[in-house]
Amino acid sequence: MLLHPELGVTLTNEACSEFRCLAESAGLEVVAEIKASRHRADPSTLVGSGKVDELSAMLKDKEAGLLLVNGRLSPIQERNLARQLDVPVLDRTTLILDIFAQRARSHEGQLQVELAQLRHLSTRLIRGWTHLERQRGGIGMRGPGETQLETDRRLVAQRIRQLSARLGRVERRRSEGRRARDRSELPVVALVGYTNAGKSTLFNRLTEADVMAKDQLFATLDPTVRRMKGDQGSQILLSDTVGFIRDLPHELIAAFRSTLEETAQADLILHVVDAADPDRLTYQAVVEEVLSDMGASEVPTLCVMNKVDQTEREPGIERSADGAIIRAHVSALTGAGIEPLQAAIRELLSQGRIQRDIALPVTGQRLRAKLFDLGAVRSESIEPDGTSLLSVELDRRDAQLLGRLGGADGQMAQQLLLN
Repeated sequence: MLLHPELGVTLTNEACSEFRCLAESAGLEVVAEIKASRHRADPSTLVGSGKVDELSAMLKDKEAGLLLVNGRLSPIQERNLARQLDVPVLDRTTLILDIFAQRARSHEGQLQVELAQLRHLSTRLIRGWTHLERQRGGIGMRGPGETQLETDRRLVAQRIRQLSARLGRVERRRSEGRRARDRSELPVVALVGYTNAGKSTLFNRLTEADVMAKDQLFATLDPTVRRMKGDQGSQILLSDTVGFIRDLPHELIAAFRSTLEETAQADLILHVVDAADPDRLTYQAVVEEVLSDMGASEVPTLCVMNKVDQTEREPGIERSADGAIIRAHVSALTGAGIEPLQAAIRELLSQGRIQRDIALPVTGQRLRAKLFDLGAVRSESIEPDGTSLLSVELDRRDAQLLGRLGGADGQMAQQLLLN
């Protein structure tokens, strides 16, 4: 059974429907739903004693064996509800963590999900399991319950440290792979979007891959990178990432930060939107907020309105009066609009790179070293006076970073690369 608390605000039908889809994505059968309106949350049970009695009767009538709460419960509220209703009670955070645990397939994904679950569990151990903290006063009179709780806390903290260390090693390997891609000079395009917007279907269409694509929330958890054919045999790397959702648990954002940060390193972001969803503007805002939190708000972004086969919109590229690309309209399922989208991707990537022949004086050796570190130097020759004649190609964001260097180097980068 689903409980939708309305604490001073009215939940939209879309918010309730999304929570029902989450439950079904976890493999559960929803037999009943109920709303609970209050001005503020009851600190003990969230919804108050009267609503708890109503819930208890409804659970028995519908023969429901689990209560899912569309919100975040405190440890005390979760424990009290489970005790009074005599059925397991899970909040939205725990439900999403459970879905992630079911779907993670890669070693890194499983480590990230377990870390998120343990961080969530640790709050329950500290604040929720007060029945383990019974003790009698005086030295030598402490009950075994306190020892058990301390043991549980220590084991959870120890496992969190182990997982964090292992994820650190995985992240170092991921960084090495990222540097290898940088050295290969292949541009990276990251697909992001609200969950179930059709990212994996679009990814498969652009790369001829076979990533799992289902009509369910969080069908894809593990990031996948494949090549997309570019012009004249050139290659573009596409990265498919986990979908976003409103009120994504903080534990998951923290655990998946290393994976999500791949997006901030991309040359272009494709923000995939379900064009047929009436709540798409809200979902777009959620994704944009997460991108901003990840430091990816400055990465060039193309909005891809997917599923146009379910709307009256014609597939193709929408441009402004001066010819700039505004958004793309496609159907990943039917393939409509895919070729114009590919052309738009190549056009935007070419705009994001700087190709220059520059002359660096002897005093610009620090800037020269930075350009070599970035792999931006295509060729070099040295003049008799020590001036370095360089042919460079680099991402505009890297050029902007060089322009922020202190002193003469930053001014030189601004003058030679950005002006």
